[in-house]
Amino acid sequence: MPKTSSFQKTVSDIAEGNVERPPLRVNPKAEDPRERATRRTAQIRDHIGNLDEGTDEFFVPSQMIPDMWTYEWKRHTIYNQEDPAYTVQLAREGWEAVPVDRCPSHRAMMPVTWTKNTIERKGMVLMERPTDITEEMRSIELRRARQQVRVKEQQLSATPDGTMSRNDPRVAPKIKKGYSPVDIPE
Repeated sequence: MPKTSSFQKTVSDIAEGNVERPPLRVNPKAEDPRERATRRTAQIRDHIGNLDEGTDEFFVPSQMIPDMWTYEWKRHTIYNQEDPAYTVQLAREGWEAVPVDRCPSHRAMMPVTWTKNTIERKGMVLMERPTDITEEMRSIELRRARQQVRVKEQQLSATPDGTMSRNDPRVAPKIKKGYSPVDIPE
């Protein structure tokens, strides 16, 4: 008895009517390409918004941020490489990724085909933490910055033993504190 291949068996089953043959073409009138293009164009325009070059792609409207929370963009990757130590530091400081499925406005920040549950742009990820923690961290950073300035002022005012004191106005360091514009070379 000759051996039959699975292909021959399938062909004979179809010929005998044992197996329903799949349609040769998908319904050709299913969707007009022009209608599909129009629909996709509207989706892209809704997602991109204003195509002007001056658009800040990292802007997050304040009404999108829940009360008592702070949103900030944090580094996620550099040249597609994650930095685990930095990720741990962010977690220790209370930062967590904002979930894309929290609300429709968050979902609108990512493409329709996006599969991750984070909001990412150009190697950055949108993160959140309670505003109270953010304010505490900012006051700690301000205190550290002021302490660094005080230490440098003390270093400038100090003199080695046996030398002239810096209390004399002729040799006292002149330290000015303030903000002034910086000239940008062309």
